[in-house]
Amino acid sequence: MAAQTPPPAPPPAVPPGAAPPAPGAVARPAAAGTPPSERGATTIADRVVAKIAAQAAREALVRVPEGGSAPHAAVDVHHGRARVRVGLELDYPCDIGGQCRAVRRRVAERVEALAGMTVPEVAVHVERLHSVHTRRAAQGRLR
Repeated sequence: MAAQTPPPAPPPAVPPGAAPPAPGAVARPAAAGTPPSERGATTIADRVVAKIAAQAAREALVRVPEGGSAPHAAVDVHHGRARVRVGLELDYPCDIGGQCRAVRRRVAERVEALAGMTVPEVAVHVERLHSVHTRRAAQGRLR
């Protein structure tokens, strides 16, 4: 008795309007059921997150002191968590604690909203206090 060979397998079905696969093409599993918004990865550079944080710190401050520099930020991002360090200058006298709280809150909110990252820590470093009296004394010496 001779063994019968099974008939050849039919070619895979091609959806209407789609081109048939090229000869030798490797079949990949279809992403059926996975919406496009969930495929791939999004990477946001640390420097982009730092710019978001610095801008948020500027927004939180009432104003940048005359003769002072704008807030700047540095960020460490690991696994979707951003640790932020903000350096800023303030007028003196002012509510330093209140200003720092406002900066922390605004930076955390904006980084979470715009970059989609968790912000467990915002360290605020007050680098310099600008006194009205010091500015007046400095202006008097320049004359």
